[in-house]
Amino acid sequence: MTLLRDRDLAHAFDHASHTYDLLTGLNPGYRSDLLRSARRLRLPGDGAGLRVLDLGCGTGASTRALLRAVPRADITGVDASAGMLERAAAKPWPERVRFLHLTAEEVATSGEGPFDAVFAAYLFRNVTDPDHVLASVRRLLRPGGRLAVHDYSLSGSAAHRALWTAVCRGLIIPAGTVTGDRALYHHLWRSVLAFDTAPAFTDRLARAGFTDVRAAPVAGWQTGIVHTFLARNGSTAPAPRVG
Repeated sequence: MTLLRDRDLAHAFDHASHTYDLLTGLNPGYRSDLLRSARRLRLPGDGAGLRVLDLGCGTGASTRALLRAVPRADITGVDASAGMLERAAAKPWPERVRFLHLTAEEVATSGEGPFDAVFAAYLFRNVTDPDHVLASVRRLLRPGGRLAVHDYSLSGSAAHRALWTAVCRGLIIPAGTVTGDRALYHHLWRSVLAFDTAPAFTDRLARAGFTDVRAAPVAGWQTGIVHTFLARNGSTAPAPRVG
């Protein structure tokens, strides 16, 4: 089975949107790891006067993590899946949170931005051209703006690769089969195996022109499987505030 891309992947997420929160809620540490990654942006003043982009916001779990990490920031969540975005928008949010139906590639030409920070959770494995999306992120970020990427990116260890496959075959794909979304969760398994290792994605960020690039593992069973990647847009000076 090949990987899902573009419209096929968006349609698969549309179908899975009704059960997505339930299944991710069964993953120990899913939401706490998102919060930890959002806090790793280290935005000052609880985000007061700052604009933050949640790129690939899904049903809003990453948006909720950002809101907890920077409760005074203006947050824009975007996603290519109308179904996932509908679920996100239906939840209670303060006025400073809004959602837009856009692909990652469309955001840079939509008139949105500039942003002081971009948070991208579980996105880059799923885009056809990650280098193009990284270039778009740089255009969206202010000079010195901060990027945090939270994603499945294996350490490169054979043990972590084997653990990921075991978890997918034993738990994730069977659960997705029950909900009628086997193709999406099979894609999840295969996309992680096909994606950059943590060192390779760190190198990709540096080649794209980001500075201060580093990778930090998450805790628990996903150590060596999920990482937070942190970087700045060019300048190492702090991102200026808006307002």
